[in-house]
Amino acid sequence: MSGSSSLKLAQRIALGVPVLLLAGAYLSQYGFGLYPCEMCWWQRWPHFAAAVLAFVGTVAVSKRMWITLAAIAILISGLIGGFHAGVEYGWWEGITGCTNAVPEGANALDAIISAPLVRCDRAPWDLLGVSLAGWNFIVSTGSAIAIFVLLGKSK
Repeated sequence: MSGSSSLKLAQRIALGVPVLLLAGAYLSQYGFGLYPCEMCWWQRWPHFAAAVLAFVGTVAVSKRMWITLAAIAILISGLIGGFHAGVEYGWWEGITGCTNAVPEGANALDAIISAPLVRCDRAPWDLLGVSLAGWNFIVSTGSAIAIFVLLGKSK
């Protein structure tokens, strides 16, 4: 693969992945009622940034820089997704108030009443045993690595 075709492919991945993942997130939200928790939103923000950065890369002179920044944003979303999946699978506790843990000494009824409607520690849906956050980790992290490899080949 030539350097210019590697750069073009990296650019397409950097733009396509966040746009498609955000489209899937909104389809699941508005089409299937899978409303996002706080940590789901944390994963969306870097994808918004990645889509904008990758789009700027289509018109800017320094394409490599913008594609690299988009890949970093995609990777950040993937890593947040990996953390969120770990919370869903019970591997570790989340750092937000959107889980079901009742602090020691707290009134259990107050904790239930003040609990968020969409919890971060329960996956509302999974495919092959992998939650949406887990799939975001797999797709985003893999895509970011692919973009970095393609950028390396395009030098």
